[in-house]
Amino acid sequence: MNFGYTVSGLLVGLLVGVTGVGGGSLMTPLLVFLFGFNPAVAVGTDLLFAAITKTSGVWVHHTKHGSVNWKVVAWLACGSLPCSVITLMILKHFIDIGKEVTGAITFTLGVALLLTAVSLIIRSIFVKQTNSIINTDESDDSEQLAQLGAIQIAATIFVGAILGVLVTLSSVGAGALGTVALLFLYPKMKSVKIVGTDLAHAIPLTAVAGLGHLSLGNVDFVLLGSLLVGSLPGIWVGSHLSAKIPEKLLRIILAIILLLIGTKFVLQ
Repeated sequence: MNFGYTVSGLLVGLLVGVTGVGGGSLMTPLLVFLFGFNPAVAVGTDLLFAAITKTSGVWVHHTKHGSVNWKVVAWLACGSLPCSVITLMILKHFIDIGKEVTGAITFTLGVALLLTAVSLIIRSIFVKQTNSIINTDESDDSEQLAQLGAIQIAATIFVGAILGVLVTLSSVGAGALGTVALLFLYPKMKSVKIVGTDLAHAIPLTAVAGLGHLSLGNVDFVLLGSLLVGSLPGIWVGSHLSAKIPEKLLRIILAIILLLIGTKFVLQ
C-alpha cells in the first residue's frame, strides 16, 4: 500500500463527491504526470477502479431514487460493450506484432479530456434549459421513452459505441460525455435519472474495458488497492460537502484544468 496513492485517491474522491465529475478525467492524468505511470497502466487500473467505485452509486440511484432507466442502459450497452471488446482486440493485435500503443492511448486520452472539459460547460448550460422544459411540461419522461422511434434508439446505440471506444482507450468519457449525450437525446428526462442511467451504463463498460486491460497486463493491483482505500471515504465526505461548496465554480475550474491537461496530452 502506497500512502501517496491513497492520498491522491482521497483528493480525487472528494472532488468526485462534490462535483460529480468522473474520476477518470482526474485520476488518469494524475497517475501519468505526478506518479509517472505508463498511460496504458494508468488507464487499465483506473477502469477497474471506476467499475468498483461506481457500483455503490448505482445501488443508491436504483434502490432509493428509482432513477435508472434500464432500457436506455441496455441500448447504450448494445453499442459500447461490443466496441470496447473490438478496441481491446485491436490493441492486443498491435501489442502481439510489436507495435507501440502508448502513443495512441495518450492521444485519445488528450482528446477525451478536451471533450470532457467542453461537456462540463455545455452540461451546466443545458441542465438549466432542460429543467425549465421539465417544469413547464407536465408530461412524464417515461411517456416520452415509451414513444421512442427507431432513429432515437439508433442514435443511443451509436453514442454507446463512441463511448465504448473512448473509455476503453482513455478511461475517460463514461461520466461527463455520457451525461451530455443523454441530455441531448432525452431532453425531457429528469436530471437525476440522466445521472443514474449514465452511471449504471458506466459499470459494465468500465468492467469489460478494465478486465480487457487486465488481460493485457495493464493493471497495477497495489495502485488499485491504495486508490480504493483513499477514494471510497473521499467520495462519501465529498457528497456530504457538496451542498456547502460552490459546485458551479469548481466545475469551471476543473474544465479549465482539463483543457490544459488535454492539450498537453494531444501535443505530446
